[in-house]
Amino acid sequence: MLLEEKVSAVEAVFEKLDQEIAAFQKDSGLHCKFGCGKCCFKADIEATPLEFLPFALHLYKNELAFEWLERLKNAPSICLILNPTQSGAGLCSEYKHRGLICRLFGYSARTNKYNQKEYVTCQIIKTEQQESYEAASKKVEEGGAIPVMNQFYMQLHSIDMELTRDFYPINEAIRKAIEKVLSYYAYREA
Repeated sequence: MLLEEKVSAVEAVFEKLDQEIAAFQKDSGLHCKFGCGKCCFKADIEATPLEFLPFALHLYKNELAFEWLERLKNAPSICLILNPTQSGAGLCSEYKHRGLICRLFGYSARTNKYNQKEYVTCQIIKTEQQESYEAASKKVEEGGAIPVMNQFYMQLHSIDMELTRDFYPINEAIRKAIEKVLSYYAYREA
């Protein structure tokens, strides 16, 4: 599969997920607090390089790949895409190109050892939207529609097993995605 085809396949998974999340949010009434982004400040967020392949290709096409590689060398442990000074609904400077973990968190379920879905979200939603959260959790436990994390990770895994095999700190995953794109084009332009 060509790199562009992989990126298109990843974007198709993301589009499907975004639609499912929008439906869940509409049904549950749950939403992130305007301008919050607190979940993005965790230093231990991990991702796979494939999640950031669309972002890496975007950087390459806009001649920003090498600049980002340099920035990533000295990046703090929090995601480099995070922009705490940005105003608006979220703090992601590349919202369109955010990874799978960024899309899933807050509006997805994990599957427990009994193969039952458990709604996963942040403490802020749990406490500030308690009634809606409890109703949504109950609905999910009863089989209500919600994106399931492992199902979306498996969809990405089917696109490229190598780029989804290992999870890395988020900035390292971004770096590996950029390096993959640069390597891919280095051999095609020589």
